[in-house]
Amino acid sequence: MAKSKDLLPYFVWVFILCLAGLTQAQDTPQCSASVPCEVGCCSESGFCGLGPDYCSKSACVNNCDRKADCDPGGYGEDYVVCCSKHGFCGTTEKFCGTKKVNRPSCAIDESTHFKRVVGYYETWATGRACNRFYPKQIPTGVYSHINLAFASINPSTFELVPAANADMDLYKRVANLKAEDPHLKVLIAVGGSDFNDTGPTAATFSDIARSEVAQEKFIDSVLKFMSTSDLDGIDLDWEYPAAKDRGGRDDDFANFPKFMKTLKQALKEYEISITIPAIYRNLQHFDLKNIAPHVDFFNVMTYDLHGAWEKPTESGGPYLNSHTNLTEITSGLDLLWRNNIDHDKVVLGLAFYSRGFIASSSSCLSPGCTFESGTDAQACSAEVGIALNSEIDDLVAEQGAKPTLDNDAAVKILTWGDNNWITYDDEETLQMKADFARSQCLGGVMVWAISHDTENAKYSMALSRVAPRLSSS
Repeated sequence: MAKSKDLLPYFVWVFILCLAGLTQAQDTPQCSASVPCEVGCCSESGFCGLGPDYCSKSACVNNCDRKADCDPGGYGEDYVVCCSKHGFCGTTEKFCGTKKVNRPSCAIDESTHFKRVVGYYETWATGRACNRFYPKQIPTGVYSHINLAFASINPSTFELVPAANADMDLYKRVANLKAEDPHLKVLIAVGGSDFNDTGPTAATFSDIARSEVAQEKFIDSVLKFMSTSDLDGIDLDWEYPAAKDRGGRDDDFANFPKFMKTLKQALKEYEISITIPAIYRNLQHFDLKNIAPHVDFFNVMTYDLHGAWEKPTESGGPYLNSHTNLTEITSGLDLLWRNNIDHDKVVLGLAFYSRGFIASSSSCLSPGCTFESGTDAQACSAEVGIALNSEIDDLVAEQGAKPTLDNDAAVKILTWGDNNWITYDDEETLQMKADFARSQCLGGVMVWAISHDTENAKYSMALSRVAPRLSSS
């Protein structure tokens, strides 16, 4: 689950694209031989843009060495989106023109079982102020894979270590669930948003990916960790390769696939998955084509698409929207199909939590209306704009509120009190998203997080009905 501040730069990027795209529509020239463009090259006619119409020797009068984001009019070799004739990357018709996405297509059969039903379990869920969730509450037979979130890496020795000393006991308690469910696999998830944020571990993944010595130390520690913990694999959550404000480097793009190849060769007996974002701003730094051969599957974070961080941005805007909007999820997966990623390796992310807002007006409580802030922090999740599904059930009971269906976004909308507005997924909308996964022939679904569930695992049980797993995976 990404933090609010992690997503803000994406909307700044979108704003820059819009700015560049709009300049030609202005009646008044925006640049000249003496007045440079803020974005792009200046053409003889006084407009800013990228590509040969603006940057070629015959057309350009200023900023002529400005490089396009990609090959104008095509699909840049290392990009996962379309490139407009002006050299900007995007996924809409403005960028792609008549190019169509070759989406996988399968008939929807609700009796179809999924190869993978992955659930993340947060080790800190046992220490919440309320609605704590323990390994024994995870229902048997629902999940094919449980990812333990998160282990850490010592930034000095590059050894895999538990994030907290008490976590080793929780790892063992979750691994012990395999005694009752022989088809269950338990993986250790390494990294996470905090690990990748500013701090001593921000550059650790990048350090490992660029050093054979560091990789050897890391892999040796992983093998030892696996053998002593009865685990079945590893899930890498490196969220921001190449992001310099998150410890990334330019060579992360090339180094990540090499690292994954080395890791896969060493961990032959174990499964390997990685998490990937569903927005271009972050996904562009993943060399998906060259990573894909060395992972068993991708867990796609098709959530956190909207949130309170959009308040100060004109491009994103302070508008009510669902963070698990199915329309936008569809566009997000198109980034993978443009790279010819095997659909069987794609696992669709689902959320057992909401992102909520305080609407600007009680007379406007529909998607697209404005908001003032995120909802107040709830007692258990303790984060502004977040409510666990267990807390949502409490809110429905306490407030007497009735959720309504947003059919296009495939979410439930819940409003109460002083303009509180949240969206979340229940059994009905989980069914809609599971059917979408079936329609695109996906290899499974994934939940962040099992530990957001109610005491009796209401939402995990709902998931088992709408997205049953195969008996083995």
